[in-house]
Amino acid sequence: MESKPCGACGRVFQPRRQSPNQSYCPEAACQRERRRRWRQGKRQTDPDYRDNQARAQHGWAQRHPDYWREYRGTHPQYERRNREQQRQRDRRRGPRDLAKSDASKPTSAVASGTYRLLPVAMGDLAKSDACLVEITLLSAA
Repeated sequence: MESKPCGACGRVFQPRRQSPNQSYCPEAACQRERRRRWRQGKRQTDPDYRDNQARAQHGWAQRHPDYWREYRGTHPQYERRNREQQRQRDRRRGPRDLAKSDASKPTSAVASGTYRLLPVAMGDLAKSDACLVEITLLSAA
């Protein structure tokens, strides 16, 4: 059988007789790369596999909620690198407002004073603890 280059490391190897189409050498790192590429291709082409992997990953994250907090605590170089990369991304994007969209400043501030709030409706509001009111100024401050 003819020697061929490994698809991961590029070194020439002799394929096994049982696997004439073998593309990766038997080194552990090259076999990991082979499996990684197979899984990546499978996720791109098989929606059932992709969905199953997503559910499995979500389940693992639910069972290990503090994983990333603990990882960052024990790997300060990871945290430093991540912060620096975020700064670079922010610089590339340019100046922008990072506040939540619903946290903007009001266009007209309500004057300071004493007000009476009268409930108007308690119907189909999105939040259960919200209440529509009528505001009446009693005295300005």
